[in-house]
Amino acid sequence: MRLSFLEPLYKQAGPFASVYLDTSRDSLIEDPDAAIELRWRRLRDALSAEGADPESLTAAGRAVGHDSDVPGTHGQAVFTAHGHLALLDELPVPPARDSAHFGALPDTMPLVVQHCPGIPYVAAHVHYSGRHSTDAQGTVRIEAEVGVWPMTKVSPGHRLDEEVPVADWLNAAEVIGRELEGHARRVDAEAVVVAGDVWARGILVRRLPAVLRAQVTTVEGAGESEPRRALLEHRLEDLFRGRMAAHDQSLLAAFLAQRAHDGASAEGLAAAVSALQRGQVKALFLNNHPESPLRLWAGPEPSQLALTEQELRSYGIQDVREERADAVLTRSLVGTRAELVLVPEQQMSLYEGVGVLLRYAEPEPPV
Repeated sequence: MRLSFLEPLYKQAGPFASVYLDTSRDSLIEDPDAAIELRWRRLRDALSAEGADPESLTAAGRAVGHDSDVPGTHGQAVFTAHGHLALLDELPVPPARDSAHFGALPDTMPLVVQHCPGIPYVAAHVHYSGRHSTDAQGTVRIEAEVGVWPMTKVSPGHRLDEEVPVADWLNAAEVIGRELEGHARRVDAEAVVVAGDVWARGILVRRLPAVLRAQVTTVEGAGESEPRRALLEHRLEDLFRGRMAAHDQSLLAAFLAQRAHDGASAEGLAAAVSALQRGQVKALFLNNHPESPLRLWAGPEPSQLALTEQELRSYGIQDVREERADAVLTRSLVGTRAELVLVPEQQMSLYEGVGVLLRYAEPEPPV
C-alpha cells in the first residue's frame, strides 16, 4: 500500500493530537449527535491530561462529528497540531473503541488499517424494466462506480448512471464498456463486479473490452445502495473479505522469493530500522498488533530512528524521544516513500512482526 494519503499530515510539525471516534448516526440512540459530543468530551479530557494545547483541542472539536451527511456505520480520524487541522479522514468501520493520543508523532496505524486492503475496482448494477428480452417498451438502466475498497464506503468513487431503451442496449453496452475501461485504467482496477438482470448484464459483460471482461465476477442480489455509500456495498464486503490487493500480493511474493534465496529481504525490528536509516526500504511488512509493546527512538527527521537513545545521540541528534514503534516506522515509510503491507499473522508470521523488502541488495563484502 502506498501511503501518499498521509503525506499532508507529516508536512506538519508536531506534537499531534490524534482522535479516533465512532460518528455513526443510524443507531437506536435518541440523540446520536449529543452522544458523539459526550464521547468527544471524554477524549478531549484525556488529551488535555496528556498535555495537548487548548488550540489543538478546539481545532479537533470543530471537526468531530461534522460528517452527518455520511450514512451507515462509520467513524472519523482527526489529527491536529498547533491549533490547526492537520488531517481529517472518514473511517469505513467505526473504531473498536474511541481513542485519543497526544505526542510528538501522530497515531496513524489505526487509519492505515482502515485503508486496507485498498483494492481498486469497478462495480456495475444493470436494471431491466421489461417483461422479457424482446419487450420493445422496456428500458435498461446501468449504475456503475469506480473506486478503491473499502474507502468507497464513505468516500464515493466516480459514478455513472444511464438509462437507455432496450432496443438500444446492444450498442449502448459497448459504448458504456469503453467508458468504464477508461475509468478502470485510471485506478488500475483489478476487479470488475457486475450484478442485476441476467440478460441485460450478460450483454454488458460480453461487450466489455477484453481486459475488463477477464476480471469480471458476477454476483446475485439487489444493487441498491444508500446515497454516499458504495454501490453493491454488501456484495463487495463478501467478495473482498480477507483478500489482499494484487499490488501488495506481488510485493509479498517478491519478499518471500528473496527471503528464500537470502536476497534483498530481512526480518525483525533491527533490520527494518537499519534499512530505513539508509532509505533502502521498498516495502515494509507488518503483522498488525494494536497493543504491541515495541518502542523505538526517533529524532525530528523520518530517517532518524533507532533502537536506543544512545544510538541516535551518537549521530549528533539532540532532540530525541521514545515512541510507539508503529508510529515511528510509518513516519519513516512516508518520508522515504516506501510502501506498507499489512500481512495477517495466520498467513505469515514475521519475526517481531516486521519484514523488509529492500530496494536493492547490498553487495556482499569480498572474501
